[in-house]
Amino acid sequence: MKVILLKDVKGSGKAGDTLNVADGYARNFLIARGLAVEANAKNLNELAGKKASAQHKLDVEKAENEKIAASLEGKEVVVKAKAGQGGKLFGAVTGGAVADAIKQSYNMTVDKKKIQLSGEIKSFGDYSAVIKMTQGVSCSIRIKVVEE
Repeated sequence: MKVILLKDVKGSGKAGDTLNVADGYARNFLIARGLAVEANAKNLNELAGKKASAQHKLDVEKAENEKIAASLEGKEVVVKAKAGQGGKLFGAVTGGAVADAIKQSYNMTVDKKKIQLSGEIKSFGDYSAVIKMTQGVSCSIRIKVVEE
């Protein structure tokens, strides 16, 4: 019997896979526990629609990320930080501070987890960072840390 898996089944396959399994295994285990449905025309059409929808969502997300990366590539972000005597910062400049500075300067939202700093930023000066977005889209920016 041909079935479409709704959930991952250890030893059989992943969700969305179409398998040819024994009738008893399909009826008594997979379908009875809600792990699979019979692969008829209606269910196969629904599966194709779901896969196309998921692919479209990925394509839209990649296009958005490429647009953000193109507009941020090579730009400079100014981060203001408080410091004590001798120019040492209180704490460090993090990806969150850089994301906030990008939001203020360029009105673009970048997830702070996607910003990879070249090292810890604990003093004033110029630094570089890479923003790695989904699906291999990335861009590099310059960070200028100035006194608040």
